[in-house]
Amino acid sequence: MQIKRSATARWEGSGKTGNGIMSTQSTVLHDAQYSYNTRFEDGIGTNPEELIGAAHAGCFSMKLAFVLQAAGFTADSIDTKATVVLEGGGITAVQLETSVKVPGVSLAQLEEFTADAKANCPVSKLLNAEITLTTILL
Repeated sequence: MQIKRSATARWEGSGKTGNGIMSTQSTVLHDAQYSYNTRFEDGIGTNPEELIGAAHAGCFSMKLAFVLQAAGFTADSIDTKATVVLEGGGITAVQLETSVKVPGVSLAQLEEFTADAKANCPVSKLLNAEITLTTILL
């Protein structure tokens, strides 16, 4: 099965003083503002790294749910934060932190499951960056 999803971006002006908008096929993002200030400073709006972080956190969490399901477990909750590091003009690292509440699973088992999800979620496979993982069993 092949799945295709799309997003669009429009940029106007120079790199530092210009600005742009991004939208997604689902319209969850519709003309979301981004600029130099939102990417490299603390301006209001979004940026590509934040969106990659959201995609990675969501992908990892869902993959972990599938890994747990295959092992006969269902999580009460999976909360994941993905911190994307932009350095030297490239994404050099993603730091995943996940807290999982799942009945009947030991920390050792959970660490195996999270390592599987980290290695096999499609966004992890896409990124050419070091991906670290911290796992917390609630």
